[in-house]
Amino acid sequence: MAWNEPGGEKDPWGKKNDQGPPDLDEVFKNIQSKLSGLFGGRKTPSSGSSGGGFNFSGTAIGFIVAIVAIVWLGSGIYIIQPAERGVITRFGEYQASTLPGPHWHIPWPVEKLWRVNVDQNRSLRLRSQSMLTQDENIVEIDIAIQYNIKNPEDYLFKVRDPDATLQQVMESAIREIIGKNNMDFIITEGRNEIATRTEALIQATLDEYGAGLNVTTVNLESAQPPEAVQAAFSDAIKAREDEQRFINEAEAYANEIIPQARGEARSILEEAKGYRARVVKGSEGESIRFLNLLSEYEKAPQVTRERLYLDSLEGVLVNSSKVLLDVEGGNNIMYLPLDQLMGNARSSPLSNNSPFLSSGSDSGSSDGSSSLRQGVDSLTNSLRSRSRETR
Repeated sequence: MAWNEPGGEKDPWGKKNDQGPPDLDEVFKNIQSKLSGLFGGRKTPSSGSSGGGFNFSGTAIGFIVAIVAIVWLGSGIYIIQPAERGVITRFGEYQASTLPGPHWHIPWPVEKLWRVNVDQNRSLRLRSQSMLTQDENIVEIDIAIQYNIKNPEDYLFKVRDPDATLQQVMESAIREIIGKNNMDFIITEGRNEIATRTEALIQATLDEYGAGLNVTTVNLESAQPPEAVQAAFSDAIKAREDEQRFINEAEAYANEIIPQARGEARSILEEAKGYRARVVKGSEGESIRFLNLLSEYEKAPQVTRERLYLDSLEGVLVNSSKVLLDVEGGNNIMYLPLDQLMGNARSSPLSNNSPFLSSGSDSGSSDGSSSLRQGVDSLTNSLRSRSRETR
């Protein structure tokens, strides 16, 4: 028969089951007695009918306190990750900052550990913010910044809400920068400059507040006029781009033409310098030749005069197409190569050594040549005598 069935011999509490359910007071007394034996307690009589109690000994209490103290002190061990910094406060007052690695602090409630991630890049954006420019136009701005924590203790204790403060500072800074520039500059070539100036102003304000934040980048994502006037501004921007394109084309044309014109001008100057040098040198040579001729004329005026006359006459006759013959003696047949004489008249003057004078036969060639020389000499003498008579 089961122990809990009616009529059983014993129940688990050591009593007969013939008298109904067990007494709860007796059950608690048994449990208390077992605990007292476990921790070395001793039984003490109790007043009344409810039974006796027990007390823990000093050794048991000390053991329990030691275990609790060890667990409590062990809870102060902590490890800071490489991307984190630890901040310790004692009763709410800042005590120290700890670097990555294992550390220990007095456990709660005496000291408290704050973990701050200083390597995490955080971002904040402002979208479709309408702002007034210096030339009293309205522009819609989308701006985004990235930042991190550079000073954990300042981030935790100097400012109530550093992230909300950063958002307010960012909006104030971008409004200030936009208000100091014209709209054309903002929506065209001034975006990078505006972003740089905004970053500097935000960082200076955060440092003044002691927020413990470091702004890494500021990106002006868009700067557009209001939607109602975007078409007109697009036309204006297109016209400005066309103007700049025309200017660039004109500059390219000027860069192509100007060097060429400068080269031609330099070439003309060099040619003029060469012509000047040639004329000057020629004039100097003529003057030197004239002075030399004058010197010779002073030494022998008659000879020099005749020589000048003959040279002048030779220069005139060399360009003449007429051939004069005055031969007193010689063969009746004489061959004159007039075609060669006419072709070489400008290049070689008539002289005693002329190769174009020959007789009609080989046997009489020497006699004909000598007769021609004599005729030329007689002509020259006749011209000289006539010039003397004329003078």
